[in-house]
Amino acid sequence: MSDNFRSQVVTQGVQRSPNRAMLRAVGFGDQDFTKPIVGIANGYSTITPCNMGLNVLAQRAESGIRNAGAMPQMFGTITISDGISMGTEGMKYSLVSREVIADSIETACSGQSMDGVLAIGGCDKNMPGAMIAIARMNIPAIFVYGGTIKPGHHNGRDLTVVSAFEAVGQYSAGKIDEQELLEVERKACPGAGSCGGMYTANTMSSAFEAMGMSLPYSSTMAAEDAEKAESAEKSAFVLVEAIRNQLWSRKILNRKAFENAISVIMAVGGSTNAVLHLLAIAHAAGVELTLDDFEVIRARVPVLCDLKPSGRYVATDLHKVGGIPQVMKMLLVHGLLHGDALTIAGQTIAEVLADIPNEPRSDQDVIRPWNNPLYPQGHLAILRGNLATEGAVAKITGVKKPKITGPARVFESEEACLLAIMGSQIQAGDVIVIRYEGPKGGPGMREMLAPTSALIGAGLGTSVGLITDGRFSGGTYGMVVGHVAPEAAVGGAIALVKEGDTITIDADARLLQLHVSDEELGRRRANWQPPKPHYTTGVLAKYAKLVSSSSVGAVTDLGLG
Repeated sequence: MSDNFRSQVVTQGVQRSPNRAMLRAVGFGDQDFTKPIVGIANGYSTITPCNMGLNVLAQRAESGIRNAGAMPQMFGTITISDGISMGTEGMKYSLVSREVIADSIETACSGQSMDGVLAIGGCDKNMPGAMIAIARMNIPAIFVYGGTIKPGHHNGRDLTVVSAFEAVGQYSAGKIDEQELLEVERKACPGAGSCGGMYTANTMSSAFEAMGMSLPYSSTMAAEDAEKAESAEKSAFVLVEAIRNQLWSRKILNRKAFENAISVIMAVGGSTNAVLHLLAIAHAAGVELTLDDFEVIRARVPVLCDLKPSGRYVATDLHKVGGIPQVMKMLLVHGLLHGDALTIAGQTIAEVLADIPNEPRSDQDVIRPWNNPLYPQGHLAILRGNLATEGAVAKITGVKKPKITGPARVFESEEACLLAIMGSQIQAGDVIVIRYEGPKGGPGMREMLAPTSALIGAGLGTSVGLITDGRFSGGTYGMVVGHVAPEAAVGGAIALVKEGDTITIDADARLLQLHVSDEELGRRRANWQPPKPHYTTGVLAKYAKLVSSSSVGAVTDLGLG
């Protein structure tokens, strides 16, 4: 098979003379029509610091593709800033953007018969959106992460954007004054790059490195450091070689790759959103993956890294002490990684990690030694019970009270809950319920960083529970449970909770239980009416019609085949 196995349909033969005429206008010469055409899916924008540095990386990748003997074709794809849209109606578009990104990359690459794609992204949904498209198309592909932001600094402590969210809660609780709030705001985000802790962007970039779809060390590089652009150019050479070797993406994106990704996410203390996104990518790749798989892996993988949001360090600190390869080598040595899994460079994981030490350096404490983990088991747990018969997702490590039973405080939206928190209407021992924020109900499954950060800032992070059919930011921590399924909008039990009902969240037992009899729930269900849709036209209306349960990844093409 020739290297231009797909693009030859638009570049070869007399009948393709008009096609070649158009390609000549964008830089093709006589000698270029037998070369593979490689798409560069460029998520550059000035919407967010996460993506504002991507154009430099795209240009380096473009040069690399050309120098490797292929023809680059750059095209744009969108992003939504979770941090900027957080707490607003705009956040409903965040998860939707994952599907838009996936659809746009698939559309461009398949519509133009490209032979491979190098996707460059920064903000949270860029990574899973790109990988869903890559898995669907099954063409040679590589992902280039835009890089993490460097931490801000104030009064001797590192800051991230989550520091600003928590400062709002501290200000509302009278713990800091307006000037201190302003100083945190000014210093939290000092430049280009995605949010600095082990939040969703860095979690997904780490997962892709573990899966072999990104180059070693690339997932924790700082956006503004020279090595990030160098890595983008190297990625281009690796991809062109993968095209020549006919290394299709699904040869890499198999069951072993997903298990490796989950193991690494557990070890680094990654975002709950990884559960949602990996389920969706697996669906696109035709790999069987369920919520229960996360629970099985959680039970055997320790948390090795002391990273924000609940820990002390940021992604650049992890990078300095060995990055994801060091974490992976520790897992490999202890039988928790598939060493024979393939990478985009054509090597196995074991070959890539061959020269990495078995244990981390002794002069640091970002990565703990194997015999002294931060926690003995992973942090992302799957909870079930009569409130979540399909499952729910929670971070359970580091919570001071692993079990809470208390009265339900019910809110029909994130905004209503935030007003109550900031108005000091929430008390220790309460269990907050935020519903109708699920994939269909929102629609769009908003993240709840604003209320969870306000709870932390108000000093209620360890004494108040919160459950929702929405999501949480990777920056969230505390006794919080998201992705409750079935969601309220389809009549899940979360829709039937009444103010004052008793709810138990039990992290150790992995239980989410409403203490109401089945008979009473039956009566409530008989009287329940589905809400009228918030949107009847446009992208959110289409999304609400198509989207599946969060328990299977909130995908929009389930059951279409």
